[in-house]
Amino acid sequence: MSTRKINVREIEKKVKDLCAKANIVLRPDVNAAILKAYRSKNETFLAKKMLKILLENARVAKEEKLPICQDTGITEVFIKIGEKVILTGGNLTNAVNRGIKKAYAVNYFRKSVVRDPLLRKNTRTNTPGILHVEITRGNKVKVTVMPKGFGSENKSALFMLNPTATAEEIERVSVAFVKNAGANACPPYVLGIGLGGTAASAAVLAKKALLRLIDKANKKHHLAELEKNIMKKANALKIGVMGLGGKTTVLGVNIEAAPTHIAGLPVAINLSCHALRSASATI
Repeated sequence: MSTRKINVREIEKKVKDLCAKANIVLRPDVNAAILKAYRSKNETFLAKKMLKILLENARVAKEEKLPICQDTGITEVFIKIGEKVILTGGNLTNAVNRGIKKAYAVNYFRKSVVRDPLLRKNTRTNTPGILHVEITRGNKVKVTVMPKGFGSENKSALFMLNPTATAEEIERVSVAFVKNAGANACPPYVLGIGLGGTAASAAVLAKKALLRLIDKANKKHHLAELEKNIMKKANALKIGVMGLGGKTTVLGVNIEAAPTHIAGLPVAINLSCHALRSASATI
């Protein structure tokens, strides 16, 4: 496989385009899950009414090129760079932030980033974004953009369980987490769960879990089973769409796992509202 030179300006353009797509076009897998819940014969009349509104909102956003949600989030960018790629033309982080800045200006998206967490002065550009870089095989660059609103982000949590914790205990913690979130983060939810690693890496893993299609179970049987059980028990809470009751509290549960230390079991849960937004492209 030959070495490729890729100018960071190409990545900047991809980030700009993907910021727009992610904020305007609801992911097909998420839209399909909402539609499936809407068509369910077992769902309540009120829940169906709310689900229909969510579907209509997604349709109008796409057709009118408007954001799905007024909170266009803080922009997280995940970049996988092939080991055979040589980046040229400048600094990668600067290119990513230029792409975010242009997208949020051109599309009139809300700018929600403050420079300092205590002084709270808005940067007025929605930058800087949060950048995650991973080196992979090959000579291509994959760019994924996830705008993350803070109604759901504020409900995210980290649990440092004992290494003896069972799958049932992880289920219990996860379902209690959903119950605690209640109606406060615009359900129906999608749960991204990171198991293992460290406190910091588990949190990133939970965020990455949200990037997987919610209709694709984990390839490892024991984790797929855990996903299914958590979703079943969370929906049994009957919090429902926007907290109005019904059988659709969670649209999907995605778990990603990583090696960890013998003395612990980190469990990070990153919550997404019904508007789970991300978009990817490969250069």
